[in-house]
Amino acid sequence: MIKKLKENIWEIEKEGKMKVPAIIFASDDLMEKIKNDKTMEQAKNVAQLPGIVEKMVVMPDAHQGYGFPIGGVAAFDAEKGIISPGGVGYDINCGVRLLRTNLSTKDFLKRRKEFLADLYKVVPSGVGEGNKDKLSDKDIDDILNKGSQWGLEKGYATQEDIKKTEDKGCLKEADASKVSQKAKARGRNQLGTIGAGNHFIEIQEVQEIFDKNVAKIFGLQQGNIVIMIHTGSRGLGHQTASDYIQKMEKEYGIENLPDRELINAPLESRLGKEYRAAMAAAANFAFANRQIITHKIRETVKKYFSATTEVVYDIAHNIAKFEEFSMHGKKEILCVHRKGATRSFGPGRKEIPEEYRDIGCPIFIPGSMGTFSYVLVGTKKAEQTSFASTAHGAGRVLSRTYAIKNLSAEKIRKELEDKDILLKAGSSKGIVEEAPEAYKDVDEVVRVSDELGLGIMVAKLKPLAVMKG
Repeated sequence: MIKKLKENIWEIEKEGKMKVPAIIFASDDLMEKIKNDKTMEQAKNVAQLPGIVEKMVVMPDAHQGYGFPIGGVAAFDAEKGIISPGGVGYDINCGVRLLRTNLSTKDFLKRRKEFLADLYKVVPSGVGEGNKDKLSDKDIDDILNKGSQWGLEKGYATQEDIKKTEDKGCLKEADASKVSQKAKARGRNQLGTIGAGNHFIEIQEVQEIFDKNVAKIFGLQQGNIVIMIHTGSRGLGHQTASDYIQKMEKEYGIENLPDRELINAPLESRLGKEYRAAMAAAANFAFANRQIITHKIRETVKKYFSATTEVVYDIAHNIAKFEEFSMHGKKEILCVHRKGATRSFGPGRKEIPEEYRDIGCPIFIPGSMGTFSYVLVGTKKAEQTSFASTAHGAGRVLSRTYAIKNLSAEKIRKELEDKDILLKAGSSKGIVEEAPEAYKDVDEVVRVSDELGLGIMVAKLKPLAVMKG
């Protein structure tokens, strides 16, 4: 049974085999959209998993996913809990990086068309697209073990880039030997590429600032250009998820699961530890991927403008992490699965870069193609309410299949043109799949997050040029 607890907060009461209730953060309007697919059913299924702590959490941008709903967060007891590839996602460490520049919108617009065309050439995009240069066996293992640190060694990153990346761009638990040769082969030529689907590079204007103090610390200035990168671990991460889903099915079977897509392994089991090491390695590949793209963007910016390009932050959306929380008056280490959700730590957490530690963790919530994106900051309230998590985007309302059948690429191009947004995309199919009407209202998603204190609004970003796979 679903009941409304208060404004923007709903509860699926604990029933049947559910070990905990499910809490949904959504406005009335967003809730109606969430009800249109299997999100609720998936939330109830996750609430049945061994070792789940306190509640299953559903974000305002939630929609049906594989196993967990996208926008689903669940924390598991470090000793009795499990780890599930369906709670991390196929695109391990799909995440967002924001770059700030000292370039004015006026100066950017003078060379926008040439800049976007050039960037489209240097950053490959699309399904299976890769670079001409393939990584050696040693390089790919080094990337999986070291993440962004590999980029630093090779001259593709600065110390500041590393400091402004979640976990300094390297999950220490990573072990390249736990990633299959098939997964490595799929990633071999995909470093520095964005892929397809909802992945993009978007050049944006800082249009509005809501919190001047935090914006200043993040280095955001109204009227200046920022560049948002949204991509993940590409084919390597996808294959890693597939590999371990198969291994777990073989080892544990699916008979006692509410949904076979929720196959899992005990955190401290041999297979649980192996998946954790492989997941961390794939996450490192994603950090390195966004770092190499950053290097390519910097080179392109230098070619057209005399401007600086610096990392504001880089944050993961699809990941499982061991984090400390205060539970019933005592500190506990929990394994938090965030599937299409953003970490939202408040001030003081050691995980936050030193420069931001007094104000909280930067959060980026991209809009759908052609709509606003937002910068927020994490809160202590989110640590108490949502296992320090908030939304990661607008969240789909139309399936890709429906969008392809019913929407027009030309109409979407025209709508973007009317908004003065330049689009560079690999295919008409990619355009219709990512049409603004295929997504929820990002303004509403961010409003709910802000009102509930899951993440506080800092700045609003207007798209000027979009590059899609």
